[in-house]
Amino acid sequence: MSQAAAAPDDSRGSGDSRLRWWMLVLAAIAVSSSYYNDDVIGPIADLLHRQRGFSQSQLGMLNGVISIPNVALALINGLMIDRYGPARVAFWSAAIGVLGAALTAVGSPYEIMVAGRFIFGVSEGAIFIALVAGLARWFSRSGIALATALYLSLARAGSYAVDTSTAWARPLYERGWQPPLWLGTGVAVAGLIAAILFYWLDRRHRPGAGSVAPLRDPARAPAADIAAAERSGLRSLLRFDLSYWYILALHVLYAAVFFPFRTTYAIEYFQHVKGLSLKQAGVANSWVFFAAIFATPFFGLLADRLGHRALMLTFGTLLLPVTFVILGLTDLNLWVSTVMMGISFSLVPAVIWPATTLIVEPRRLGTALGLITLIQALGMAASNLAAGWLADKAGAGAENPAGYAVMMWFFFLLSLIALYSAVLLWRRETGPDGHGLEEARKESAALSASPAA
Repeated sequence: MSQAAAAPDDSRGSGDSRLRWWMLVLAAIAVSSSYYNDDVIGPIADLLHRQRGFSQSQLGMLNGVISIPNVALALINGLMIDRYGPARVAFWSAAIGVLGAALTAVGSPYEIMVAGRFIFGVSEGAIFIALVAGLARWFSRSGIALATALYLSLARAGSYAVDTSTAWARPLYERGWQPPLWLGTGVAVAGLIAAILFYWLDRRHRPGAGSVAPLRDPARAPAADIAAAERSGLRSLLRFDLSYWYILALHVLYAAVFFPFRTTYAIEYFQHVKGLSLKQAGVANSWVFFAAIFATPFFGLLADRLGHRALMLTFGTLLLPVTFVILGLTDLNLWVSTVMMGISFSLVPAVIWPATTLIVEPRRLGTALGLITLIQALGMAASNLAAGWLADKAGAGAENPAGYAVMMWFFFLLSLIALYSAVLLWRRETGPDGHGLEEARKESAALSASPAA
């Protein structure tokens, strides 16, 4: 075990506090409200077309503008988490999210709506990683994978809720485009309340909080201390352990394959190449995300109980290139590839986020997650553009299904590079410089390590 792995985890909770599950519930409410508002434009897109005359480009701007702060501020968000603490940053982010949702609901003129979505993007980019870092302080190594998996599953429930809101909130949609957006604002307020409670409980009851120096107000800190901290933070960006860079590459490459294909091109590919109707293609694609809500916690629990986290990441990533081979070169039933990609999407996120928290020391976890988020956003954007450019060059479409082949080769080769990153991580973690990712953790051992909070 390397020195970094063996170093005491001075700011991770012992994981035995009975409040930790309530903290998970609060974090899930906060992040699911963010997911809800992220997708809130989709269900009212037709209403905005008919009632306000919005063009496709205007609708695209409402969704695209929220990604701009995520790229520009991702690393800054991470540095703020390390300086001010994840719970405080989550609280700030949730408050900004309410402001953005409210301006979006006001919605007129159009520029106000765009500004609201931009402001919401500032919140969305920070709250996810802040709450991941915050949960890592409450759960021991023996339980962090299950906790993170449940967090991810409940976050996706926010997306599911907004997609089905046209049914359970039908009277609001019948009144026009604006009431559903005010509903989204109400959901954001619920997330803010959860974030406030998360911050309050974290300040007063977090296990091990008394064993570390409290965060100081930078306004009261000597200027020399602040300058030194800034220099240290900048230098530390290039001093992460090699395992971190391997898992960062896996974060980026996996997302650059999965999300562009499934969220941008899959439905069209299923229609033009596999001969499905729009409804059939949508159902086949949606099951990957729906199944992940329930399967992700199972894989998180498995990682906690059995260990072998890097091996699980390798297996989950291996399913990606195999899926593209089946899709592109065989006539097997579409559900075969759907099941395989669903297993992959349930397994990899369930393991990769908690594994990252185990590799990086807690005082730099915010910076590490921010750097991942930054490069991941750039990678997904580049992959989307590259795949679209290749498909256009090949003339892919309903009249030329064979034109999609070059795009599928692109995703296949990118997934092979992702698999190589996973294998490198696995090899390192099974050697003397590992961080314990392959070790099973027993809750009983964690409980005996420190008194109950």
